[in-house]
Amino acid sequence: MAKFEQSVQSFIEKANEILPGVPQKSGTDPRWQSIIAIGQFVETDPEPIWEFVKIWGRHPQDDLRNAIGTVLLEHLLEFHFDLIFPRVVESVNENRLFADTFSYCWKFGQSEIPENVKLFDELQDR
Repeated sequence: MAKFEQSVQSFIEKANEILPGVPQKSGTDPRWQSIIAIGQFVETDPEPIWEFVKIWGRHPQDDLRNAIGTVLLEHLLEFHFDLIFPRVVESVNENRLFADTFSYCWKFGQSEIPENVKLFDELQDR
């Protein structure tokens, strides 16, 4: 019997069904879990994940922006800095809430390359 593998798009659709939702005061938050499930595709499927990040990274709910920044955006930059960073700059310049989402990001992988560190830090300083 073949194992059924879900696509990134199916996880995005499931997340979109429950977002923005309400932050959980305790226990497992299904919103964060759905975002974490999308994160398993960061290395292989950056384009649909970027589109998801671009939408939800502008949402007024701080907890949701925190999840988007720490679970998805920082890892898109970890593996796809050259592809994603120019889009991040554009989104930060267009929307203060997206700028806040980016402020949650830490540097990993390609974000730690010296020339990328400079770009990353300059944008976070703004």
